[in-house]
Amino acid sequence: MADKAADPGRAGSASLSARAREAVLQRIVDRRYAQGARLVEREVAEELGMSRVPVREALRALVAEGLLELLPHSGVRVRRLERVDVEHLYEVWEPLAVQASRLAARAVAAGGGTGALETALRQAESAAAADEGAREVAAHTAFHEEVVALSGNPLLARTMEQLSRQLRLLFGMREEPAHMRAQHAEMYRHIAAGDPEAAAASTLLHVRDSRSVALRSLFGV
Repeated sequence: MADKAADPGRAGSASLSARAREAVLQRIVDRRYAQGARLVEREVAEELGMSRVPVREALRALVAEGLLELLPHSGVRVRRLERVDVEHLYEVWEPLAVQASRLAARAVAAGGGTGALETALRQAESAAAADEGAREVAAHTAFHEEVVALSGNPLLARTMEQLSRQLRLLFGMREEPAHMRAQHAEMYRHIAAGDPEAAAASTLLHVRDSRSVALRSLFGV
């Protein structure tokens, strides 16, 4: 029996929901929606110029991802990050990021290409030159996503996908974006050279530095 064709109405709704989720996430990243801020579905829908259905779906998705939290009978609010939340995130991200870089370097040594990594680095530099912070944060997140893609491990990719939005939030809080660009360039150099252990070592340094910056920015420690 032939498969049923995809429902175009449902596909369109999913697309609108994804757009709404991205728009709300970006407002959290650039702090237009501050930590602890209450979000009202109707008001968010009006702000985004959308109906309430895709916005409702987007807010539910962000609650599931831990970026928003439900308020009894009064919508949602931007979740306040506690120090333990940041510690837990980095405990998970560190070994995954290090292994992703190691595998990516092995893939390059076996003939894989680095074009997507180069593009992400160029986009970060371009955004920095134009003083476009949100675009630079997106480029830094894309760099890590492309390292994972190059690793060729689909399970690693699915796991990292669950972390990417929270990482994007933390990247947006960095006080030293030029330092992050330099660290990404160093990671790229070792991955492009096909040197797994040097790539892993530079990534470990980057993740631990990122953790220190996040804790200092958020909690003054």
